[in-house]
Amino acid sequence: AVLAWLFEASDSSEKCVGSYLADTSSNLNVKNINPKVVGAEYAVRGEIVIRAEEYKRRLEKGDNSLPFKEVVSCNIGNPQELKQKPISFFREVLALTSCPELLEKVPNAFSTDAVEKAKEYLKIIPGGSGAYSHSMGIIGIREKVAKFIEDRDGYPSDPDSIFLTDGASSAVQMCLQLSIRGPQDGIMVPIPQYPLYSAGIALHGGTQVNYYLQESQRWSTTVDDLRNAYDEATRQGTNVRGLVVINPGNPTGQCLEESNMRDIVRFCNEKGIMLMGDEVYQTNIYSTTPFTSFKKVVCDLKEECPDVCLVSFHSVSKGFLGECGRRGGYMEVYGMDEEVKKQLYKLASVTLCSNIDGQIMTGLMVDPPKQGEASYEKYESERKEILGSLKARSEKLVKSLNSLEGISCNTVEGALYAFPSITLPPKAIEAARVAETAPDTFYCLKLLDETGVVVIPGTGFGQEPGTFHFRTTILPPPDKMDEVSGNVARFHEDFMKKYT
Repeated sequence: AVLAWLFEASDSSEKCVGSYLADTSSNLNVKNINPKVVGAEYAVRGEIVIRAEEYKRRLEKGDNSLPFKEVVSCNIGNPQELKQKPISFFREVLALTSCPELLEKVPNAFSTDAVEKAKEYLKIIPGGSGAYSHSMGIIGIREKVAKFIEDRDGYPSDPDSIFLTDGASSAVQMCLQLSIRGPQDGIMVPIPQYPLYSAGIALHGGTQVNYYLQESQRWSTTVDDLRNAYDEATRQGTNVRGLVVINPGNPTGQCLEESNMRDIVRFCNEKGIMLMGDEVYQTNIYSTTPFTSFKKVVCDLKEECPDVCLVSFHSVSKGFLGECGRRGGYMEVYGMDEEVKKQLYKLASVTLCSNIDGQIMTGLMVDPPKQGEASYEKYESERKEILGSLKARSEKLVKSLNSLEGISCNTVEGALYAFPSITLPPKAIEAARVAETAPDTFYCLKLLDETGVVVIPGTGFGQEPGTFHFRTTILPPPDKMDEVSGNVARFHEDFMKKYT
């Protein structure tokens, strides 16, 4: 069922639809625009972030009345906003493809292999980075992506089954738009989930079917959990068409075991539903559980599960790149009916093409400097430093959170987030009721007001009824992480004293 915590309840949606139908005014107002837009919510850019932006503006204007000197954005996986440095080689190539004149004017300012790589890209982009490309993306870059997938998984990949997209988000939206015909169609999503999925399902008029991850079991799920959610949805008349799996998890930070993934693939094959594998954090692994792609598992089980349709997503925004603003990514479709794939291509054509800088960055992500090349040692040093630092910061953050009364946090095995559980005192829950807000939202707003630290309440991602959480990134730089952890600890201690 669609989450009440994400879309102001369905009754309010129904009232909105009624007002919408009754309002024949030509001028747009909130009562006569598309009610699906009004009903959708996207928590990582919602109420708390709006207040945080207001605080940032006040600080920039010299307002000294706030109890903090800066706003620290731990609400979203935006690494470079929190001072993560870009990979030098990637930026060199991008500079040269954006301004080819530099190849002649200052070639010695760039590494020799960056110059060669830029020339390679300019050959496969005849119109340069300012021209449209094929709607599925530049074929030379799709070939690089296919090679990357083949090397990773040990199975062939077809460049004509790869779409280069504006980040993974636009690819997800295309798949939801393709799958959802109306409210009778459901998409299974994990709870907690990334609100891109709930918002997308709402915008396309579908039904969200929740399956719960087990916090006490490292945020794992079982086939029984999937089956129960599926059976309940079908009893209510919902036609389940797809299953979303986020691995490594967002917001939960877990890494799936391959045996668990095999069970998920068998379930999708049995039910005849599309598997949507969100794998944008595949290089953010901090545990002993290695990343395994769903493409590999589906191919491993090809004889047993011949009918699985899989769409996998990847992005330049996460990993160790953190190039969120480049809006680069891809999706690979596997096992999809050819006629359906043509319709997906038509959807891609409506937007003409994804941005070219994002496509180039995607190509660089999957085809980085190799051993023996001029930039390899620097690239490897930057990559290892970023990933090693993220692991150390995740461990430090989890240790700090677990030292606080009423907070419990699982180990961050992957991705960029911690998702601690908070046990809130009854007086705090009552204060939230009086303030007409969810208890964990109340907590997060107070945290922002008193420390400038921005985190997102669990209500924005979904959670077991009666539990409360918040999501925070592990992205603040090491010196800032100590400060953030200290501020959160002091706030939490005062909060618990006040409401106990």
